[in-house]
Amino acid sequence: MAKRIIGTTPKQDGFRMPGEYEPHKQIWMLWPERPDVWRDGGKPAQKAFVEVAKAISEFEPVTMCVSANQYAHARNVLPPEIRVVEMSNNDAWMRDPGPTFIKNDKTGEVRAVDWKFNAWGGLFDGAYFPWDKDDQIAQKVCEIEGIDTYRAEDFVLEGGSIHVDGEGTLITTEMCLLSPGRNPHLDKEGIEQHLKDYLNLEKIIWIKDGIDPDETTGHVDDVACFVRPGEVACIWTDNPDNYFYQYCQDAYKTLSEATDAKGRKLKVHKLDMPKECVRIGKGFTIDYIEGSIPRPEGDICIASYLNFLIVNGGVIVPQYGDVNDALALKQVQEMFPERKVVGVDTREVVYGGGNIHCITQQQVK
Repeated sequence: MAKRIIGTTPKQDGFRMPGEYEPHKQIWMLWPERPDVWRDGGKPAQKAFVEVAKAISEFEPVTMCVSANQYAHARNVLPPEIRVVEMSNNDAWMRDPGPTFIKNDKTGEVRAVDWKFNAWGGLFDGAYFPWDKDDQIAQKVCEIEGIDTYRAEDFVLEGGSIHVDGEGTLITTEMCLLSPGRNPHLDKEGIEQHLKDYLNLEKIIWIKDGIDPDETTGHVDDVACFVRPGEVACIWTDNPDNYFYQYCQDAYKTLSEATDAKGRKLKVHKLDMPKECVRIGKGFTIDYIEGSIPRPEGDICIASYLNFLIVNGGVIVPQYGDVNDALALKQVQEMFPERKVVGVDTREVVYGGGNIHCITQQQVK
């Protein structure tokens, strides 16, 4: 039976957030259907989600959470090895409202942090309203699994805004965590303290900007992540005409000058951006709903190869039909020689505002 832990923090209780490259029990996902986010009623995106789930399921179990209206359809199109459970939701970004799983290495117990979720900025600059069903997802997932949770009621955070090394270091962006739509009652020091208390950290590395200021206010999972302790991957281009050039240069410089919680100077791996920007195409039928983010024809999408997912024995990497697709797979393989690298076409996910890492959440063993 799952319960809420009250009166202590994960750090006080000896729990830490493991790195994504540590062993998983399974991956959680949410099914897309929202017509003001996903084109053509979500059908093309659903096909992409199926392909992502199938790729992951070669390495570890997958649970897909689906609304009541879509349950029968999702169960029909997903392979039988993928578990499908009914769960109400506002949209399909499991990384962000989903639980952040934490572990006590002495006892082996797994718990989770249930962050407050407000759709990437609440009424200030959030992506949609309401978000109440999404804010319940972390607790529902943990009820299904019988996992105790810490509810961070006074702290807004999304899973895509952080990456940890499992050894006391976290990477994030100032653009996101210091944005006024998240935690305006806290200064930078207060935000750091919450992260340290809930994830058992010693050091926060701040990259100034993410590459997605409009939808997620600059989540770090498009920009950088830990490959293993002491090593990070970072987006890169040396082409000054690339739309994301300055973001890449600035993030790389910050990480190249950084040390982690153990005093190690980080080894930084470059991961090239696509050569051509992915854009919203002509004739896309995306509904307009008041308060939602418009997706006009020609709009530049946030297509980064770095929004990959590390799984047990593998890495699932976005592909865009770009000339740099093969290069990205090669670069990721060089970062993870011990894992199998698998590419999945995720253009339909990108059109909705995210990617593989955004639509998944790992449950640690």
